[in-house]
Amino acid sequence: MGEKNLKISIAHLYPKLLNLYGDIGNIITLKKRCEWRDIDVEFEEINLGDKLNQHDIYFVGGGQDKQQEEVAEELYHNKDFLTDERDRNAVFLGICGGYQLFGHYYQPHDKDRLLGISLMDAYTVAGDKRFIGNVTAQIDFLTPNTLVGFENHSGLTYLQGETKPLATVVVGNGNNGRDKTEGARFKNVFGTYLHGSFLPKNPHFADYLIELALEKRYGEKIQLSSLDDRIENETHSSLIGKAY
Repeated sequence: MGEKNLKISIAHLYPKLLNLYGDIGNIITLKKRCEWRDIDVEFEEINLGDKLNQHDIYFVGGGQDKQQEEVAEELYHNKDFLTDERDRNAVFLGICGGYQLFGHYYQPHDKDRLLGISLMDAYTVAGDKRFIGNVTAQIDFLTPNTLVGFENHSGLTYLQGETKPLATVVVGNGNNGRDKTEGARFKNVFGTYLHGSFLPKNPHFADYLIELALEKRYGEKIQLSSLDDRIENETHSSLIGKAY
């Protein structure tokens, strides 16, 4: 199946509230890497009160606690729909606050628990220390086998059951600063604390998400053609092992 005959649909959930540290760059990266291959992209921005429609990829960015509270209520209202989409193998990517809401809950220090939508078996509690700096982590299912990004969070996320770490921390703190895990994955749901933006500096992971989304839509594995990623790869390589 030629790439010119392919189509993909992407939803950006609640960008007016959750869009810290250049998270919009993840959407731009997904769209451009499809367009450069002549893959048709349908895009929808979903804000509070909007009806959710079926898509191949759903993206949720990061935000501060107040914005996260508003989005948590909206996501929970749509929990059944989003769970069905997960089970139809739609691709989800959550960054920081979005990642936390993919789990069962986020428990702040002095506020009521924010219920997540349980797309993955994980939970987050507020910590006493803020983790800030660059992260290098290793993944065991892609080449290159590294992820890089910038973390800035005090939430401590713990994984359970069939939810597995996205990567193993080499430099930085990751999910909780204790168990060397960074991010999480279950089915086609992925979460990470890596901002800055995440996908432009990790083009191999962006392509992995696109391939999963195409497989979901067309029912077969589709290998993407190569792009000239010299600049992206130089940026990625320049950050490996750097803490600040």
